[in-house]
Amino acid sequence: MRYSERELLSLSRQPAEKAAEILMRVPKKGSVLKKRLVKLVVNFLFYFRTDEAEPIGALLLEHCKITKEEENVFSISFIEEPDRKYFFECDTEEQCQEWIEALRRASYEFMRRSLIFYRNEIQKMTGKLGVKSIAQVDTLSNSERIQESCRPPALATGERTEGDLCTRAVEDSEGNPPLKCKERGEKTVC
Repeated sequence: MRYSERELLSLSRQPAEKAAEILMRVPKKGSVLKKRLVKLVVNFLFYFRTDEAEPIGALLLEHCKITKEEENVFSISFIEEPDRKYFFECDTEEQCQEWIEALRRASYEFMRRSLIFYRNEIQKMTGKLGVKSIAQVDTLSNSERIQESCRPPALATGERTEGDLCTRAVEDSEGNPPLKCKERGEKTVC
């Protein structure tokens, strides 16, 4: 993923999902725990010196492992470099657990898995897939997208008869109600 320093700085100034001053140790040799302002914004964990407004570093929380090390300590390591760990020491075990949960929920992969889970739950409950996947929508041709946009949401699964009224059709210039797609002479038959 590419991003500029300016973009990261701007992102670091956004409201945080979670922020606190906690002890942190970076994976450098001889590094010691230092008090840092740690701020979670979207899927980035920014860390600041407590007296400065600009971050001194940021961790992109993708392809990482968040592990509880001790009662009040957790670590973040990355799949590519599992031995390179960032350690964080919280004031309480409860605070440590809150951070671990927030960090795990912050990744794109977690959101993706959640979407798949809830889509499957909707399908189990209704017998229908309620939301098309992004991949399915991206593969539609323009004419298929036009047809999809003409279909009422309840019948967008293909359970409609040819010539049904389009819900998104507009009245004609004389204020008459919408006509069937086929009657309007459009190429798309709903």
